[in-house]
Amino acid sequence: MSPATGIHAPLLPERKQEEKRASVHGAVFNVSTSIIGAGIMSIPATLKVLGVIPALVLIMIIAWLVDISVEFLLRYTLSGESTTYAGVMREAFGRVGSVTVQICVMITNLGCLIVYLIIIGDVLSGNVHDGSMHLGVLQEWFGIHWWNSRAFALLFVVILVVLPLVLFRRVESLRFSSAISVLLAVVFVGICSVMAIYALIEGKTKSPRLLPHLDNKTSFFDLFTAAPVIVTAFTFHFNVHPISFELGKPSDMVSAVKISLLLCAGIYFTTGIFGYLLFGESIVADILVNFDQSSDTAIGAFLNDTVRLSYAFHLMLAFPLLNFSLRANIDELLFPMRPLLATDSIRFVSLTLALLVFAYLAAIAIPNIWYFFQFMGSTSAVCLAFIFPGAIVLRDVHSISTSRDKIVAAVMIILAVATSTIALSTNIYSMVRNDFTRDNQTMSSSLRTTISATMKHSPLLELSH
Repeated sequence: MSPATGIHAPLLPERKQEEKRASVHGAVFNVSTSIIGAGIMSIPATLKVLGVIPALVLIMIIAWLVDISVEFLLRYTLSGESTTYAGVMREAFGRVGSVTVQICVMITNLGCLIVYLIIIGDVLSGNVHDGSMHLGVLQEWFGIHWWNSRAFALLFVVILVVLPLVLFRRVESLRFSSAISVLLAVVFVGICSVMAIYALIEGKTKSPRLLPHLDNKTSFFDLFTAAPVIVTAFTFHFNVHPISFELGKPSDMVSAVKISLLLCAGIYFTTGIFGYLLFGESIVADILVNFDQSSDTAIGAFLNDTVRLSYAFHLMLAFPLLNFSLRANIDELLFPMRPLLATDSIRFVSLTLALLVFAYLAAIAIPNIWYFFQFMGSTSAVCLAFIFPGAIVLRDVHSISTSRDKIVAAVMIILAVATSTIALSTNIYSMVRNDFTRDNQTMSSSLRTTISATMKHSPLLELSH
């Protein structure tokens, strides 16, 4: 098999002519599950940074731009001979283009899979944030034991829930788990809404800021760090081709994407506003951690646990979809001359297990999700969502772009590059500044301790007494 063939026919064995095509509602569930992943957990934190009104505007703008960029991808896919994102980039920019896409997919998807497991670990086994201990559901129910530590709880989840799902070889086979996953996300949003409305009636809600508040701790450039988080939350372009490949008509995928984006934008903003009403400025990067607080009633405690567990199970069911495109891109990059991955059981199982083990070990070693989102949103995710689709339109190897398309593509790229550059620079500066401040505090503390000990044993001090 030639490298070109590997690009043209990813992921799946050839479909028999009489085999039933995937349905539109199945595509909606798969697209929605690809979008609503771990990103929703950090949406309330973006409202804390931006304020309610700018956050709503930014969510709608990014959803609109994502719809345009997916339409660009589908149009150039239909005009060419490729059936993968990497293949479309190969047609426009050669081997360098396809490899660049594959690397970005690997970074984005692998990072998201690690974040999924981190959040599941937070829910089951708790986390430490700013020196305060947040207990997990298992620890609240049974106390702290070795078997409900993060390492063992995640190991049970990976073996009993995730592994059976990642062994499916077709995206359409995941439609039922995706439907349950979307339902669990809706349950999560519904319970958050009920809790926020009840707290509003009781007068216990926090007052959300409609606009950003700039002070000595928050600069104008800090506002840009919220954009990559939302970009990551809407990036699903790596699954556009696997899902559309199984649909009968291209127009079906366009409809599925529009429906999914509207659904997900609504879920994101609803979660953000109600999460902000519940916790105010105390929101952490992973809002599920906030739900560990004790409740005055048994019903309140039950709702807290239900919120956390429903979304943990949602992430378990969303994990296989991201793993699907990650596994295919790695195989396409490493074994371009080999038969399709789905037809080679040894290669399929080996690659699946290797990715699962790596994600598990990384989730044990890395405790915080916020930096993952900011880094991915400023680099690989923004490339997949905006820069690459815009570049394909500007390159226009099939001569199908209109002047309007090229203007939109150019504006999309400029906005993406400028925002990501500012966000990445601000994040690096903040990290360096925080490390410098922490080192100064440590040195000052050590110096005070040394001076105190010296003065205590000083002969002059003894004579003075």
